[in-house]
Amino acid sequence: MDTKMDFSVVLITAGSEEEAKRIATALVEEQLAACVNIVGPIRSIYRWEGKVQNERELLLIVKTRSAALARLQVRVGELHSYDTPEIIALPITTGSEKYLRWLESSTAR
Repeated sequence: MDTKMDFSVVLITAGSEEEAKRIATALVEEQLAACVNIVGPIRSIYRWEGKVQNERELLLIVKTRSAALARLQVRVGELHSYDTPEIIALPITTGSEKYLRWLESSTAR
């Protein structure tokens, strides 16, 4: 199975566990993601509107098809409380063939 452009891992931060669960559940239920891990809390330090911020967040690690990235980004934008949510996609360059078959079968075409 060629995975170079087929699958992606998407990183999304959320400001609360409730929001992280709501986004993760929607993405999996709507087959935009096969699996979402919620990691945290994490500490995010970043510049926003000219000030350095220091916030507690949670990190969503989303496994999906690369072809679903545009729809996933729109859906996260609809669900997320942030004006500019972090949505960063990284290509999966290799992985367990059995896992990648499951990922493929768990996401909509």
